Amino acid sequence: MKTISFNFIVRTKLNNIYFNIYMIKIKINNIEFFVKKNISVLEACRYVGIFIPRFCYHEKLSIAGNCRMCLVDNGIKLVSSCTAVVEDNPQIFTDTPMVKKARENVIESLLLNHPLDCPICDQGGECDLQDQTKLFGGDYSRFFMSKRGVEDKECGPLIKTIMTRCIHCTRCVRFGTEVAGVDYFGTLNRGSSTEIGNYVPSLFNSEISGNVIDLCPVGALTSKPYAFKARPWELRITESIDLSDSLGSNIYLNFKETEIVRILPKNNIQINENWISDKARFSYDALKTQRLTQTGIKGVNDVKNISWEKLLKAFNKDILESRMTFVIDEDLDLSSINLLKQLQRKHPDNVQIRTIKPCSSLESFNTNLFDCKLEELNKSINTCFIVSSNIRLESAIINSRLRSKFLNETFNIVTFGLKSKNNIPSKIINLSIENILNIFEGKSTDFSKLIIKAKHPLFILGKSFEQRFNNLENIKVLIKKYAPTALLLFIEEKANSKGIAVSGNILPLNSNDLKSTQKFVFVNLQDNFETRKLLNKSNAHGYWINTHASDLFRLLNNSTVVIPALSFYEDENLFVNLEGKPQKTLKGISGPVQARSIRKFFSTILNDNQKLLSFSYLLEHLKIGSNAHPDKKGSLINDLFINKTNKTIFSLYPLKSTVEDFYRTNNLLKHSPTMAECSNEVRKNSTNF
Repeated sequence: MKTISFNFIVRTKLNNIYFNIYMIKIKINNIEFFVKKNISVLEACRYVGIFIPRFCYHEKLSIAGNCRMCLVDNGIKLVSSCTAVVEDNPQIFTDTPMVKKARENVIESLLLNHPLDCPICDQGGECDLQDQTKLFGGDYSRFFMSKRGVEDKECGPLIKTIMTRCIHCTRCVRFGTEVAGVDYFGTLNRGSSTEIGNYVPSLFNSEISGNVIDLCPVGALTSKPYAFKARPWELRITESIDLSDSLGSNIYLNFKETEIVRILPKNNIQINENWISDKARFSYDALKTQRLTQTGIKGVNDVKNISWEKLLKAFNKDILESRMTFVIDEDLDLSSINLLKQLQRKHPDNVQIRTIKPCSSLESFNTNLFDCKLEELNKSINTCFIVSSNIRLESAIINSRLRSKFLNETFNIVTFGLKSKNNIPSKIINLSIENILNIFEGKSTDFSKLIIKAKHPLFILGKSFEQRFNNLENIKVLIKKYAPTALLLFIEEKANSKGIAVSGNILPLNSNDLKSTQKFVFVNLQDNFETRKLLNKSNAHGYWINTHASDLFRLLNNSTVVIPALSFYEDENLFVNLEGKPQKTLKGISGPVQARSIRKFFSTILNDNQKLLSFSYLLEHLKIGSNAHPDKKGSLINDLFINKTNKTIFSLYPLKSTVEDFYRTNNLLKHSPTMAECSNEVRKNSTNF
């Protein structure tokens, strides 16, 4: 048995927990380094700044070791650095003539059947095979026979395949199995007849399928919407935030001239790691579809344009003379919400703010916001309880992190609610709300014991569960009473649901508002059936402030004035994600000429001195972290229900996720042709819609 002596131990602190990191000595190219124990030679070389070429290796996927490009010399023989462990290889050489020759031979073998179509390949300019051939390949090939051709595979409206370019790195296969949870790609045949593909042509039915485009080191898997649009050297890049859900994934916006042509993930270990969802990646085409481009006012037989000076004058007159209700969506930016609150304080009798759906109260937001951070999902959590949430649709990235934890550790998942097509094995319990609350109170023996025994149990509560109760703090008290180490994570549907809670307790729209209000201002709402139904119920016409409209003339039958607005890709805005981190979007492109920033429009109405538009001022006055607790007297169960007179209805109504269509969750996604095509494909092959 081999004995390893450690040179020293590093003691570090992470999340208030101390860890011992054992360091060992290794020689790389005759230079001594100290690296961590139990890591691969490739990771050790990357840690000390030595580049090792590779194709099949990826830090978020399992080790395959099939490309052989990462070969290094351990003094005895050549070994693949991705599979070799530093303890077994104390001396490594990465630049010997034998290593160089081996890499050259690997490149030559990969190019045997690879087509020389770099000028027409969308991967050209950012292709790993192209770069490494230039760095490590030879200047000639000994192969003069005809190249093998492989039939392209059909993967749906997002992924374009040219399988002749495939080098069989199996990254896409491992991603589908390990991260996406969909056994879509597989290896067919053996030897020189090996192919990567799907057995049956169909949609890659995963919410994060587009990440295989980034994983593919060659041009075998590319983006269909991006095909032949631009070259990498023609693009300018801006960092931004994804607002298709409440996670706030970090992204890169790629522009060509004045048009967004591609969106890529930005690596952020704390939030989205290496991945982004498909709706974050492909929804940018909505910026050119069904946009509102002119300020319109309804005439007798047509739509008339109106100047901004006249519009502002009429708007100010309505605020002074009429009772106006601003109906906002939960993805409205934080600055605009704050300006509306200021406008309400200035005209308390004439202005009120409402939302379409109930949102978290300010008290529950402040006390529950920082209970669980996304990076804590990697801690010693061994049990997860998902309540009234289809986590795969509501937050695909969090679902992938849970799945990764399930595959690599002992991790139990219990789901309360209706059965859904989840890709994480879990025990599904379809109980009423009252029975679930009894479990939280310790009245149900089996599951209550499971909660009590669990070490750092994680409770993921969906939006529909939140909407049933008037105070989430009571839920926290119930859970913490029997599981003091429990972590709570509330999944929000919209990008700025937490931001609305920060700004104050904004009530949902009710029937009394429809009767009493003379004017409505609909801000950033989805142009869907629910909204049109609401417009038809309103007694008076008002204003429609939005980026899109499906049918302008039909919309003007219900709204007197239509005001075009800028999207979050066309303006700087501030949002708060589900774990309470303020995130700023940057202006990437210019919107329509007549469109205006919503926050600047409200600022003009207020006649402020630009102070309220300052993000530093806004962040300084956020009420994040206050410790306001509600009165906890009386029975907790009786105080939880929104409508106490209909307690039975709320108790027996099934727990169901609020997200039914993953690709149509906000206003921008609704007007995206690519998302509409994906939604139709899913509907054809699913019974959940």
